Amino acid sequence: MFKVIDTHTHLDAEEFDEDRAEAFARAREAGVGKVFLPAIDVKTTHAVLALSREYPGYAYPMIGLHPEEVKADWKDQLAELRKILEEHRITEGTGQTGDSIDGDSPQISDFIAIGEIGLDYYWSREFEQEQLEAFEEQVKWSVETRLPLMIHCRKAQNEMVHLLRQYQKDLPGGVFHCFTGNQKEAEELLSFDNFVLGIGGVSTFKSSHLREDLPAVVPMNRIVLETDSPYMAPVPYRGKRNESAFVIEVLKTLAKAYGVSEEEFAEQTNKNVESVFHF
Repeated sequence: MFKVIDTHTHLDAEEFDEDRAEAFARAREAGVGKVFLPAIDVKTTHAVLALSREYPGYAYPMIGLHPEEVKADWKDQLAELRKILEEHRITEGTGQTGDSIDGDSPQISDFIAIGEIGLDYYWSREFEQEQLEAFEEQVKWSVETRLPLMIHCRKAQNEMVHLLRQYQKDLPGGVFHCFTGNQKEAEELLSFDNFVLGIGGVSTFKSSHLREDLPAVVPMNRIVLETDSPYMAPVPYRGKRNESAFVIEVLKTLAKAYGVSEEEFAEQTNKNVESVFHF
């Protein structure tokens, strides 16, 4: 059986407190070969690290401050996250953690990406400037560490693109998570090299235009699969708690939209993950 990768799932969320182990088991049974766990603040960064240790080789952690978590204490959060990031850097060849990010040696990390970070002006612009500053700081971490970005953007694409353009030549790549935009917006985002679009359950909704827009302008090598569980469950589970096993419904929908087999689409999106995350 072919495997797929859920590149964005919040399995650390409290919605899974009663059946987290079972959710992991269902994902494996459904054919999910890996799950990537974004963080949204200091607390969840520790949580996804713990899950990655509990499910080694299957669950992979990220580190970041989500734009909706940018509040009065955002600078303290970033300072603590920076400290955690440094503690989990590994100098290649030594196997030792805790080496400075600023060292000259090639380095790898316990984290696979800086994320989930970005801009979100959907509900409020109260912390608009703070969100921009926090986003830029974490983009700099990505440039410095060569860890890809997992970017959340809602009602802020113009601001996000303007900021990223300033670092475009130095960005290592990443994912524009939960893409639901139109053809023009997709083309704008794909002007950033080694970035892909994260496509989830919205693509299965009857009202979604993604099934037409994506094949029109987005090649298969610029897409990765995601659930964003416990949110945004795909059809036929819409309205229920989402989980990683349901990424298979996204795979089925997109394979049909692109006119290829599910196996071919899974194989291509897995290659895309390897390209961005260096697996």
